Amino acid sequence: MEKQQFRTESDLLGSREVPNDALYGIQTERAIENFYISGQLMSSYPNFIKGMAITKKAAAMANVEVGMITREQGDAIIWACDQLLAGRYHNHFPIDMIQGGAGTSTNMCANEVIANLALERMGHKRGEYQYCSPNDVVNASQSTNDAYPCAIHMAMCLEHLEFYPYLERMIDSLDAKSKEFAHVIKMGRTQLQDAVPMTLGQTFGGFAASLRGEVTNLRTAADEFLTVNMGATAIGTGICSKPGYSKACIEALRSITGWEIQLADNLIEATSATSCMIQYSSAMKRLAIKINKMCNDLRLLSSGPRCGLNEIHLPERQPGSSIMPGKVNPVIPEVMNQVCYKVIGNDITISLASDNGQLELNVMEPVIAYTLFESIHLLERGLDTLRNFCIDGIRANEERCRQLVEHSIGIVTMLNPIIGYKQSTKIAKEASETGRGVYELVLEHGLLTKAQLDEILKPENMIKPIAYNL
Repeated sequence: MEKQQFRTESDLLGSREVPNDALYGIQTERAIENFYISGQLMSSYPNFIKGMAITKKAAAMANVEVGMITREQGDAIIWACDQLLAGRYHNHFPIDMIQGGAGTSTNMCANEVIANLALERMGHKRGEYQYCSPNDVVNASQSTNDAYPCAIHMAMCLEHLEFYPYLERMIDSLDAKSKEFAHVIKMGRTQLQDAVPMTLGQTFGGFAASLRGEVTNLRTAADEFLTVNMGATAIGTGICSKPGYSKACIEALRSITGWEIQLADNLIEATSATSCMIQYSSAMKRLAIKINKMCNDLRLLSSGPRCGLNEIHLPERQPGSSIMPGKVNPVIPEVMNQVCYKVIGNDITISLASDNGQLELNVMEPVIAYTLFESIHLLERGLDTLRNFCIDGIRANEERCRQLVEHSIGIVTMLNPIIGYKQSTKIAKEASETGRGVYELVLEHGLLTKAQLDEILKPENMIKPIAYNL
């Protein structure tokens, strides 16, 4: 077996050996040693790496324009960033997503990887930083405190664009079920008690409308990521950058992404702010709450099969018990419930971390970024699981739905406008006490004729406003 070769690199704290085949350098080595926290590595989040590549590419373009670095260095850095944007070399980002230092380890890992790729492009060896330094060249005119949040913003824009289709597919499936079940009459319920009739299609149409309303909310929240603080450097004063750099960097970001990126109005405020992350997390929480409600409804509507509502039949995914034969549980809505609880809990984490901004910086951004990515990825996988293994295969138990409507006291509400609330209450009370049906009691008391009652209780008349001419 060939012995691994090393190169020696140095920093403020001394010298360390770095594997020759590693594109990262000494500061990444220290981060690997210091932060094994979540076990989730940056290499598992390709959009985060791409967000960093977008940021470093724009910075290089701007630095060449203002004369901070040479054209040769800039071209090599741009080439290296394009390699990362193409999905290459992501395995050279082996650092934990949760870290101390306000993201310095992540920023330096990117600087080192890009510097070493650029060095090879320029005909030099890895580690020969006198030709292209991670700090002086790749990180020129930057601090972790503007490059890192900008990378998060770019990554979240990419994540949002990838998440959107998952939500759209779920809405489409719910709309399809709404049409499929448009003719199925069932009882609506309030406070878990019989209310008035509706269709099963209206139930699923309500689910679709509920989620559709979150599309705009998420898009509005995502738009906030288009405002960045590049050029702020350490605390927002722009120290160590040249005049014109910030404007050139924003123009470069727009050119690279095609997005309407803009510079924050106040770089001091923007450097310590995490408001856009709070807002997007809140939007995901809102979505999770609505999905959670839908899953709870599916579990209730499918409860039984003999002793529950049993109005719908969920696809059977696995045996439901190690001791109760024949039991099948609603495991897909159950797992989606748990996904939603995690996303809701993640919002608390982001709120607390965001609340920890002190003076000119919020050092908790690493956990905010990690938690945002986690919530999006959980919802993506959860939505596709729920759609593929549950929603698309739901069947209506039509006969059961109709029986419940016909035997419900709730249909007396339909008679309210005609025989009055007082008479309707008497009929409802008698039906409840005797177990007899509303239909037969109305006829027995001579309140309506059979023809009138049949007209009122037509299925199509029970699910919308209607003017009776009796």
